[in-house]
Amino acid sequence: MKNYTITVNGNVYDVVVEEGTSGAPVAAKAPAAPKAAPKAAPAAAAPAPGAAGGAGSIKIEAGAAGKVFKLEKKVGDAVKKGDAVVIIEAMKMEIPVVAPEDGTVASVDVAVGDAVEAGAVLATLN
Repeated sequence: MKNYTITVNGNVYDVVVEEGTSGAPVAAKAPAAPKAAPKAAPAAAAPAPGAAGGAGSIKIEAGAAGKVFKLEKKVGDAVKKGDAVVIIEAMKMEIPVVAPEDGTVASVDVAVGDAVEAGAVLATLN
């Protein structure tokens, strides 16, 4: 467990970071000042139940961190280059994540409501 003091926009926060059982850091925060602590960053999304887990050879990755807002395609759907496969919501904006080339959706690795990081694999194509 490590203690850090962080200043954000003039507000000082004491932060305690401890190692979780999965090896990913888990942060617990307590403000040093009486102001509210900022929101924690979203955790990486776990694969959706029943997802094929990267079955295709072409990865469709999130361009930005956010929350999965809508799934436009499902496994087995044919897509053309530029077709929206997943819609991510970030900062009140809907951001379509599109197919990089023509193909068939081999797996959808997220579910609506999942928090995703930039670069996370959302789906794959064959």
